[in-house]
Amino acid sequence: MNLARTSKVVAQAFDAALVEAGGTLPVWLTLLSVKSKELANQRELAGMIGIQGATLTHHLNAMEAQGLLTRRRDPENRRVHQVALTEAGEALFERLRMAALAFDKRLRAGLPDERLEEFAEMLAALRANVEGI
Repeated sequence: MNLARTSKVVAQAFDAALVEAGGTLPVWLTLLSVKSKELANQRELAGMIGIQGATLTHHLNAMEAQGLLTRRRDPENRRVHQVALTEAGEALFERLRMAALAFDKRLRAGLPDERLEEFAEMLAALRANVEGI
């Protein structure tokens, strides 16, 4: 119960930090995924973000209308759309990246590195236990 409550509070605080910087969690994850893999296709993006293709299409349509990214058909496979950031998308990515870094710094304040490493291992073990079910 403590894990679920903590996860919810942290997620809400992170989303609030992103909103303050001009974005949302889905926008941040999309920008981050596109930025980390130049000209990623929509199917790959959905997998990286962990959402369904239809949900991603909704986000991409809105982001394209806002001038944050472009989509074009892959010349090798016309059924595949390649996604790339525009100049405005790059600028928003940078603002959200700075907000994410500041949030991470605030979240980790006062926690020694060795405790954070132990915590990361514990979270990985919990995740593995659940994924094995």
